[in-house]
Amino acid sequence: MIASTDEFDTACDDTLGGRISLGREAAGLTVAQAARRLGVMTESWNAWERDRDVPRASRLTMMAGLLGVSPSWLLTGMGSGPFERPEEQPGDLMRAFQQTSDEIAALNRRMQEIAASLERKGNPA
Repeated sequence: MIASTDEFDTACDDTLGGRISLGREAAGLTVAQAARRLGVMTESWNAWERDRDVPRASRLTMMAGLLGVSPSWLLTGMGSGPFERPEEQPGDLMRAFQQTSDEIAALNRRMQEIAASLERKGNPA
């Protein structure tokens, strides 16, 4: 898990561009995806990651939200940095699928109960 530059010892995170790149990768985004979501050209995003340009403050704040990091981490490396997402295992996905299926079934039963109650009171659903 990556939380700050103290815990991730590489040269790539010692500049704003390095932290932008690290945050983007941890978020699982390509440069094109990140640029599109932020509403900028891919060339602009590439320039930021290569430390050839810097984003305006408003863009930096939006970028932090997009990447799931704090603006202060992007600027200084201090604060809430990116967290690597654990890969989901097939068993995890099956449990999530079963849980969601059970929740849908429970909601369907509740909807039927409400509809029946409305019909008994003379308010057809």
